[in-house]
Amino acid sequence: MKNFLLTMSALAFTCAGTLSAQAQDINGDATAGAQKNALCTGCHGIQGYHIGFPEVHQVPKISGQGAGYIRAALHAYKAGERKHPSMRTLASSLSDQDIADLAAYYESNGTGVNLPAAAAEGSAKAAELLTKGGCTSCHGPNLSKPIDPSYPKIAGQHADYLYVALRSYKINDKPLIGRAHPVMGGIAKQFSSKELKVLADYVASLPSEMQTVQRSRFK
Repeated sequence: MKNFLLTMSALAFTCAGTLSAQAQDINGDATAGAQKNALCTGCHGIQGYHIGFPEVHQVPKISGQGAGYIRAALHAYKAGERKHPSMRTLASSLSDQDIADLAAYYESNGTGVNLPAAAAEGSAKAAELLTKGGCTSCHGPNLSKPIDPSYPKIAGQHADYLYVALRSYKINDKPLIGRAHPVMGGIAKQFSSKELKVLADYVASLPSEMQTVQRSRFK
């Protein structure tokens, strides 16, 4: 396990370097992003909104998420590394400047809460799985301070979304489902679906800097 985690850490820094260079190319403007988010609010601006593909789950909270991760995710959809059809279509319609502006906007709209330095303990099983996956080594001791801007905050994210996202990293042979990521693919494949559910439930129970900002019906 120690060697596995060391290998994953090495891959993480390799990927992070690439994504960080990409993220630094263009400066995002939060004010401009606020004028470009109409398509985003159709799903991410409705509290409790669920989608049905690839199974029913809440869309992720993105207000307060790190700008570097939002950029990395949108570029991954645009490149086809993430295969979700509607997100690929949306991302493909965005310029690099649009992506940077939207990322800056959503990063600026977090909850503003002060999080503990380390995540609260969960069940013994959750603690075992957290250690096995080395989650804090990438996402930070409170799971909201990732070691690289291109990695997501995950504390307090919706459990059903986390579960679907984690499972998607295990899928490599479907045209419309799956995420290609050398680090997360290796980690997720260690776990059964039942174990991923335990992890997702624990992470979702933690306090979060992320939220869903309800859109105005008149916007």
